[in-house]
Amino acid sequence: MLIEITGLTKRLDGRTVLDGITLGVPRGQTVAITGPSGAGKTTLLRCLNGLERPDAGMVRVGDTTWGAGQAGTDAHLQDLRRRVGFVFQQWNLFANLTVLGNVIEAPVHVAGQSRAEATAAAHALLTRVGIGHRAEARPHQLSGGEQQRAALARALAMRPDVLLLDEPTSALDPARVDDLLTLLAGLAGGGLTLITVTHDARVSQALRARVVALDQGRIVGDRS
Repeated sequence: MLIEITGLTKRLDGRTVLDGITLGVPRGQTVAITGPSGAGKTTLLRCLNGLERPDAGMVRVGDTTWGAGQAGTDAHLQDLRRRVGFVFQQWNLFANLTVLGNVIEAPVHVAGQSRAEATAAAHALLTRVGIGHRAEARPHQLSGGEQQRAALARALAMRPDVLLLDEPTSALDPARVDDLLTLLAGLAGGGLTLITVTHDARVSQALRARVVALDQGRIVGDRS
């Protein structure tokens, strides 16, 4: 298994948001996490990426582990986040940087790539996601769909083993949804492991995803 989640529990403001989640995801699999609002879907993604520390249990991605009681040094978290890319629902692009600047930020300042190497790779990624012509634009100059593709390129720039996506279709019109699903299907077909939170049945259908249903912080369904 590329990802092993064991007994994962997370409490927020006195409420148990994740309640003993245990789940394994093989390399190359696409998983759609579904369930009602408040079920713990986004919190699960945030624990996988090290943005939330579990109160109990453990996450392992490759040979990197993260769990309750672990020190969680900056170096350890950087290693986890190199392996696990995250495309946020609101995209969270740096407003003061161009699209190109957003994409090269982590490869240069976290992974230690030269600016020339990171820039060449970023241009290739931006072309791959269909916005190569927008490299010098600022985020406020982009459409919603373009911002999302910029965020996707930024996540892919660290060459992650796993890509997490939080409600990737929620802010897109129907035509843009189809374009995005085609792009994600291509990434999945290339062997990238995808885990996406979604309320949109088209996502799991188009990506031929394994569907894991959460409710009240527990897994209540798991089907391929």
